[in-house]
Amino acid sequence: MSDFFDTTRRGFLGGAAGFAAVTLAPGLVLYARAPDEAANSKTRWGILVDIGQCDAGCDSCVDACAKEFGLVSHGRPTTDPQWIRKVKVTDPASGRSQSFPVMCQHCEQAPCVDVCPTAASFRRADGIVLINRHICVGCRYCEMACPYKCRNFVHEEVTDQKPYAPRGKGTSEACTMCVHRVDADRIPACVEACGKEGRVAMLFGDLNDPNSAIAKRIASVNTAVIRSDLRTNPGVRYQGL
Repeated sequence: MSDFFDTTRRGFLGGAAGFAAVTLAPGLVLYARAPDEAANSKTRWGILVDIGQCDAGCDSCVDACAKEFGLVSHGRPTTDPQWIRKVKVTDPASGRSQSFPVMCQHCEQAPCVDVCPTAASFRRADGIVLINRHICVGCRYCEMACPYKCRNFVHEEVTDQKPYAPRGKGTSEACTMCVHRVDADRIPACVEACGKEGRVAMLFGDLNDPNSAIAKRIASVNTAVIRSDLRTNPGVRYQGL
């Protein structure tokens, strides 16, 4: 049964994502690379985080994300929207601590996509995982399925929304890898903000292009993904993890 589920469900969603990128939400640039060009599998967008360059006291990536998408705090840390967060992990054996950003990992084998009953969660052909708010029923299955705890639920009425990132009370949401920027040949807001701070902790690019800066870096240094045992093949990788 599981093999059947994987081959049919994923196959259907893979095709649907390419179609959705153009026509699923008319008028929303969120899902289209260009008006006449859909995302394609030749590209796999990804982010590489160099933990050694990430300052534990710096939250510029978190602040930039909140500003880009109009994410406002309601004074409830456990339910406030946060599409990227800084986490601190400590090795119990050595006592060594590391701080680094965690956002939607944009998995190739995305658990959130698999469990979504309406196909609101989908993966574009270029690897970016998104949520179509028009058909999200707020079941929160995707939140429970995400092993990285990177999905949020909108508990409050949303005002002053950004036209490129529709949000709505009663729906799930997560990092979009700033797809509206990517489709306009720009880099994600978190990566841009990190660079403005004079750091090189975040690198964005095409993982499938051997000549891209991110692919060259991954080929030359040891990198890792969070929970590699799950075999989700995330689009976000970490150097120094």
